[in-house]
This record gives sequence, C-alpha cells and structure tokens, in this order.
Amino acid sequence: MTGLPSTGASHELNATPIPETIVLIGPPAAGKTRIGRRLAQRLDVPYIDTDRVIVSGHGAIPRIFAEHGEAYFRRIEREAVRDALTSPAVVSLGGGAVLDPETQEDLATKTVVLLTVTEQAVLERIDNAKRPLVTGIDAWRRIVAERAALYASLADFTVDTSFRPVAPIADEIAAWLKENK
Repeated sequence: MTGLPSTGASHELNATPIPETIVLIGPPAAGKTRIGRRLAQRLDVPYIDTDRVIVSGHGAIPRIFAEHGEAYFRRIEREAVRDALTSPAVVSLGGGAVLDPETQEDLATKTVVLLTVTEQAVLERIDNAKRPLVTGIDAWRRIVAERAALYASLADFTVDTSFRPVAPIADEIAAWLKENK
C-alpha cells in the first residue's frame, strides 16, 4: 500500500466519507487488516485493528495465549472491540472476536462486512506464528466450519478476497456503502 493519491472512481469515493463505524469480520487470513487500511483511506476515516490495539497494550498475541490462555485473551479482546466501536472508523476484528455475545449485540447496530477467503488462498497466506489458533490448514478449516454461520448472520455485505487485489476490494465495499448507507 502506498501513500499515493487515489485516481478515477476511487477519488469520487474519497469525496463522500461514511460517518459511521464499518466493521470487517471474517476468518483468519481473509485480509481484514490490509483491506481495512485501504477502505479507511478510501472513506477518509480512521482505521482501527483490534488485534494491533491488543498487541500495543498487552504484547504479542501468541505470548498472551501461551502465558494467560484463550479466556484471558478474549476478555482483553472484548475491551478492545468495545472501545473501537465507539467512533466513526473502519474497524477490523480478529477472527474470533465475533464469538463474544456482547460483541454480537454491538455489531447489530453497525455496518458489518464479511470478508471470505478460499482454502487455496489461505494456503498461500497463512503465517501460523501470528495466529495461535491456526496451527495448520486443518485448524483453519475447523475454525471456519465452526464460525461460518455466525459470520454470515452478522454480515450486511460479503466480499470474497481470495485472489483479488486489495484496492478493487476496498472500492467494491466503498461503492456498496455509498449506495446502501
């Protein structure tokens, strides 16, 4: 991603910021961080990645899991999500953040975009060192199977990110927002 100005249709999208919270959800390796950054740029709003908020306040996520366990991580994740959803921004949630019932309630009042990805694309993207619950493609499959219905139930709009560049995906989401919000 560069700091170069947008051109063409993207420039038009920048001219109409969406004054609300747009939330990106989806499985690990769906591209929430990269697409979230680009979408925020297109909409001219702040970008918040709740995983990065957690890391800046508590240290590396794999270390948190190893030293304190998943339950502890989910508690601090919930705090980060709650805080992130309070102002107009593009917010990327960690893949499991949607498991929290309070987060599910919060998302009912937000615009939620589900990013999906194929297994084949994940094989090219996965970095297990960053994702403590994804210890290989079998673990990824299990997580997706367990969460797919929940992700779909929370989403207002769904975009497949498997083999597409980031900019057109962000443009597609921004265009949908402009037309539907």
